[in-house]
Amino acid sequence: MFLKKIKDECGVFGVFGHKDAATLTALGLHALQHRGQEGAGIVSFDGRNFHTQLRLGLVSDNFTKTSVIEKLPGSSALGHVRYSTTGKTLLKNVQPLFADLIGGGIALAHNGNLTNGIDLRNKLVKEGSIFQSTSDTETFLHLIALSKEKSILKKIIDALFEIKGAYSFGLLTKKKLIAIRDPLGIRPLVLGSIGNAKIISSETCALDIIGAKFEREVVNGEIVVIDDSGLKTYKPFGNLKNRPCIFEYIYFARPDSVVGGKNIYECRKEMGKFLAKENTLKGDIVIPVPDSGVPAALGYAEEAKIPFDLGIIRNHYVGRTFIEPTQKIRQLGIKLKHNPNRKLIKGKKVVLVDDSIVRGTTAIKIIEMIKEAQASEIHMKISSPPIMFPDYYGIDTPNKEELIASKLSVENIRVKLGLDSLQFLSLKGLYNAMGHENRDDKNPQYTDHCFTGDYPTELVDRDSGNLSTQLSLLNDN
Repeated sequence: MFLKKIKDECGVFGVFGHKDAATLTALGLHALQHRGQEGAGIVSFDGRNFHTQLRLGLVSDNFTKTSVIEKLPGSSALGHVRYSTTGKTLLKNVQPLFADLIGGGIALAHNGNLTNGIDLRNKLVKEGSIFQSTSDTETFLHLIALSKEKSILKKIIDALFEIKGAYSFGLLTKKKLIAIRDPLGIRPLVLGSIGNAKIISSETCALDIIGAKFEREVVNGEIVVIDDSGLKTYKPFGNLKNRPCIFEYIYFARPDSVVGGKNIYECRKEMGKFLAKENTLKGDIVIPVPDSGVPAALGYAEEAKIPFDLGIIRNHYVGRTFIEPTQKIRQLGIKLKHNPNRKLIKGKKVVLVDDSIVRGTTAIKIIEMIKEAQASEIHMKISSPPIMFPDYYGIDTPNKEELIASKLSVENIRVKLGLDSLQFLSLKGLYNAMGHENRDDKNPQYTDHCFTGDYPTELVDRDSGNLSTQLSLLNDN
């Protein structure tokens, strides 16, 4: 990757009761590819045996071949696309993870991150557990296996009370497909159907691709068990207030998905509109940073009544494996992916819109490109507040020291980036765009810790003081 953007999380997709379960799962994972591009896997069950196919790389490079799908027979399947937040990019970390328990085989796919995963792992290793991967997901699998409860459902519930953090789990057993969402609903998960078959998915866009009907979201803290008798739901944590991750709306979810009853594309346009309402600048042209800044830029242009144009053209066919042998070639990397539409930019006061600034390295390269295209002025608008705090829930934000907004004021960031002006959407403006008059500081409507430092769960691994050391040990395995 040439651009230092926030990286996506993971995607989960499962099918129960369809003769083409693996094919549908592969198509669903293709729609969820934006959530993870490092590895993909599918586990199926044919009534007698489990079958597993795990691959590094993209879904389209691995699961479009008939020869692969034929190795995944059965009417139930569970799939996963992965971006690593804990654990290296190794085949042994590609999910779904699979284990043989006393009651039979179980496959597990996870979107999110456990904030006590390393602490639990260390305890389990001391007690004799043997780990095969460096993923925090395997910790949950061990807890299920070690539970003294009799039924698989009770084992899972027992294990859930041991873990903390953000998670949407998909589990596949011989008789059941199980969907689980964390008590605060930080990570998304939905239910769908196609005929009599049941579907679980991280996002609604993956239901659309297979022609499935959206049924509802898995609510926060809910366990949904799907088997031949139908669908049953359990709430071991009781009724808790929902607090989904605000970054799903700002960046992660696909624009055509619906999360929490809200269309993602419309949310992002509203963020752009409120950005303009807070400080309208009379520029000559509004240009998005593709593709992440497009909806917000459209909203900004509409509200500010400034022409919108694609002043930066993105090449969608740049491979992830491009060889960068020298520093000079590395510096050309940005031009492989983005190129300015010079005729539109020359001599113009450019309003450049993007969804976020993390380290600032992406922004610097884009701004240099606009300058080379001879813009008269560059005014950057960001459709989210400054990211000042790292994430521990499945989003790859760097350490606080690497976050440009944690070290510099907005004015100092402007100077560092070489801009004529820089504006971030305020936290109030973000909540306004999401349909709320204000942020409820006592009971926040969203998980927004990257902006506020208000972490909604206990951060055991971070507070142990050994998080970076332990993570580096895991990643060296």
